[in-house]
Amino acid sequence: MEGPLYKQLQCHSREIFSVSGLMFSPYPLHSKCGTFPPESCFFSLICSLGSFMVVLVGLLRYAHVIEHYGPSLLNTLGLAAGWICAAGLIMVGNFQVDHAKVLHYIGAGVAFPTSMLFLFLQSILTYRMATTRGHYWTGHLRSILAVLAFITLIFSGVFFIQQSFVLQHLAALCEWMFIINVLVFYGTFTAEFGAISTDTFLVLLKVRRTSKSYKVDSSTPSMSHVHNHLENMAMM
Repeated sequence: MEGPLYKQLQCHSREIFSVSGLMFSPYPLHSKCGTFPPESCFFSLICSLGSFMVVLVGLLRYAHVIEHYGPSLLNTLGLAAGWICAAGLIMVGNFQVDHAKVLHYIGAGVAFPTSMLFLFLQSILTYRMATTRGHYWTGHLRSILAVLAFITLIFSGVFFIQQSFVLQHLAALCEWMFIINVLVFYGTFTAEFGAISTDTFLVLLKVRRTSKSYKVDSSTPSMSHVHNHLENMAMM
């Protein structure tokens, strides 16, 4: 098992993994998992589906908050943060790090901070909407997950810029822990989304109609003012 041929194969395999960036790490960075085909195809597909799910979850959560709490600036910011995160995730999945590094890192720089902002905003909204002990426990759970995600994201970024193999390995571990925390956080919406009905979507339509009617009403005085001014000029 330890003959010259085995050592030679081990050397060549180490060089191959070193070039690909895996370095025999059992926990590679998630971007490195989608470097070569066919894994890169699955990586793009998963990120695209994940982006669509983020958009859908953000919209459902936005409607749910309006239905049970009313209009809120935090809710609007949460929707915007979720959709921006989805755009960044699309870039991460479709521009692999070894082929389009700048675009990949731009997408990651957009997706990670906005996902953290979404988590924090939704945790705050959970406390503001809480009316029962179960709602408060949900808020506690989401706050813990948000804090853990923030800590692992910070450590992942700090370790990632280091040249040490051990620290790169820790960066990969922190990155995977961050992703798991975010996925579990999204899973906590299950109970709330179970109560969503057609009335929830009607709320979105009412909000849209209200905003349109407000724009029409706000423009009416200015148009009547112009009309009166033209009549005065005609009389002169």
